[in-house]
Amino acid sequence: MPLHAQEFFAELDPPFATGFVVGDSYFAALAADSALRLRIDFAPTIRHGEYDGLRLTVIHPHRGALHVETLTFAEHHTFTQRDTARGKSPGHDGYARIRDWHPSGPPPWQGADLTGLRQAVTAFTTMWTHAPAAPPSAHQRQEPSTTPILDAPGLHHPDGFWASDTDFLDLLRQGVCPVNGVTVVGSSVRFGCW
Repeated sequence: MPLHAQEFFAELDPPFATGFVVGDSYFAALAADSALRLRIDFAPTIRHGEYDGLRLTVIHPHRGALHVETLTFAEHHTFTQRDTARGKSPGHDGYARIRDWHPSGPPPWQGADLTGLRQAVTAFTTMWTHAPAAPPSAHQRQEPSTTPILDAPGLHHPDGFWASDTDFLDLLRQGVCPVNGVTVVGSSVRFGCW
């Protein structure tokens, strides 16, 4: 049964001015003036054609995938009503999952409550598009803060998140020199100073 991705994402109603579906994936610009893009896919399980959530990937045109997050149907109560009616609970086969095992039929996500997923996608998007809140001024503080406030060029960037700021990444590169010629950054290993 096809996933009916076009209808699913229309019902999910992600918070983007422009977005489009290609195959079973949704693509959108995170903000109008940002180079960052968001891809939303159905998150596969270990079984072919079975999905247990949505996988959100933030993509930079030159650096590729910057962050991947999975929003599970179970955590966001997407199929609670459907599974209760079917007598399924956590640990039962098919609980909080959809299956794409047949060439035709109704959408496998029929009866889904997409409210929790929509709120999670909105919160995720906000994290990547809005600058961090400014620290309160001295007269607004209730207690003295023991945490130092770091201020360096590149911490605030019009593209939104520090990972897209080349000035900040240059500062990071200058401060992180490899030990024995190997540096681990995220999931990639780099040899020598990059």
